Amino acid sequence: MRIEEDLKLDYSDVLIRPKRSTLGSRKDVDLERGYTFRNYNGTKEDYRHYRGKPIMAANMDGVGTFEMADTLALQGIMTCLVKTYSVNELVGYFDVDDKSHDPARTEYVAMSIGITDNDHAKFRNVYEQTGNKLKYVCIDVANGYSSRFRDVVAEFRTLYPNLVIIAGNVVTGEMTEELILAGADIVKVGIGPGSVCTTRIQTGVGYPQLSAVMECADAAHGLGGHIIADGGCTCPGDVAKAFAGGADFVMLGGMLAGHDQGGGEVITKKYITNEMSTGSTRKIEEKQFVQFYGMSSKSANDKHFDGLKDYRSSEGRTVLVPYRGTVENTVQDILGGLRSTCTYAGAKRLKHLMRCTTFVRCTQTHNGVYEKSTIGN
Repeated sequence: MRIEEDLKLDYSDVLIRPKRSTLGSRKDVDLERGYTFRNYNGTKEDYRHYRGKPIMAANMDGVGTFEMADTLALQGIMTCLVKTYSVNELVGYFDVDDKSHDPARTEYVAMSIGITDNDHAKFRNVYEQTGNKLKYVCIDVANGYSSRFRDVVAEFRTLYPNLVIIAGNVVTGEMTEELILAGADIVKVGIGPGSVCTTRIQTGVGYPQLSAVMECADAAHGLGGHIIADGGCTCPGDVAKAFAGGADFVMLGGMLAGHDQGGGEVITKKYITNEMSTGSTRKIEEKQFVQFYGMSSKSANDKHFDGLKDYRSSEGRTVLVPYRGTVENTVQDILGGLRSTCTYAGAKRLKHLMRCTTFVRCTQTHNGVYEKSTIGN
């Protein structure tokens, strides 16, 4: 046993220091990024293997859906599909004859799998039936430190040179390097920071997310690789801090939950307020919610895997998030916040934000006195 005494930081521990800027308006900020992936066997015509706004929807129920993917792709935003779609559903989605959807579904949507033999067989079935319309695969496990996981990444790189491989999750530089050298193009960073993840509670394992992003980004960029900051963002400011810390992509779950495109059932609840109606009765207020849960929660296991196995416990929680209508409004809020961050930091392009950023350690990042009383943005 040993103790690391170096300071490790989360998004809530810092603010971005403002500096003099020549930018006149938020609309002058360019949020698009173009990436060339290290291990992907692209063509000369495909010099920039990716170009878009580097936000990702997480592969979670209520977020990583076909409907969400199509909506976000129109804005150049990626989606990692939830793992539980069937082969027929995935083939039907990627192999659609509608030419207006074909390019976007290839360029901005990833199929997600685990590391079992059944997962590989499922992927191979979809890949063979859809041909070159499947460009991204997300090999996703909670614990990316197993030798089995590294071996699966290496096997996929050998078998599928024309795939962009997303792999994770890890939180340290040395494992980021190992996965990239094994064949991953993009490494997912984050263990336990998500809003509906209880891994840190159940296991005591994790790493403060901002420090994990900074250290893994440094390791990845030294090898020509890329990372995704996965989890821990609660507001557009956290997304900006992740990019400022070196993330190439930021993956969002809870921030994209509760929307029409997630497909969840809208639940209406009634609350007795402190306002008085006619007479002496109190007014009743209706609020709408959508169920959201972690993919290692009991809810997810009951829905997809016939319950928890007798050797494991739940590592996720089930919550009700406010119903928020269509996701376009939330995306505008996130991208608008990012543009504003760039104007404060003097970064004309999102790619410049990291080198323009000075983080300030603090004990309080915002004034929360009216948070529970807010009725709108």
